[in-house]
Amino acid sequence: MRVIGITGGVGTGKSAVMEMIAERPDCVTLKADEAAERLEKKGEPVYDALVALLSKTVLDETGELDRGKVAARIFQDDALLHKVNRIVHPAVKQYILKQIEENRLREGCHFFFIEAALLIEDGYDRICDELWYIYATEAVRRERLRVSRGYSPEKIDSIMQAQNSDAVFRKYCQRVIDNSGSLQETKEQLARLFTEYQS
Repeated sequence: MRVIGITGGVGTGKSAVMEMIAERPDCVTLKADEAAERLEKKGEPVYDALVALLSKTVLDETGELDRGKVAARIFQDDALLHKVNRIVHPAVKQYILKQIEENRLREGCHFFFIEAALLIEDGYDRICDELWYIYATEAVRRERLRVSRGYSPEKIDSIMQAQNSDAVFRKYCQRVIDNSGSLQETKEQLARLFTEYQS
């Protein structure tokens, strides 16, 4: 089984690519964000650690973590953000490693895909056999973020400036998928990649 990391900047369409990959019966896909959400549920160790750090003021009426309240607490507080990341990121990585090992035993599972925004920063290159960079032109990304998320140009600027540059992604990733065009064009690129592995 080949373990492949999917990464790229905001608005490049990583989720759309993961959905295409998930349609293949020989692939398992896992998003780091979704793993984090699962581990932050009541009764999980990450939940207890975050409540101990941030207090019960970040809980909703059902006693679950309110992600909006958590974000508000750590926004503009780098020290607190760092503490939260030191709780969440190692737990997510352990969860992903467990999922990889479990899927190695599954018959017919040839690829395990991990999608994470901080794939490079969090050292996932040491877990993955290779990294794929989902690329889209800046103009396309800006338009997607404006239409799908309603972001202002200023918000888009601030997010993009905080993320890795195109050069950094290309330095660390072994494959580049250009997701600037139609979904069909992206599907064709993926099909060619999978054909390479099977030849």
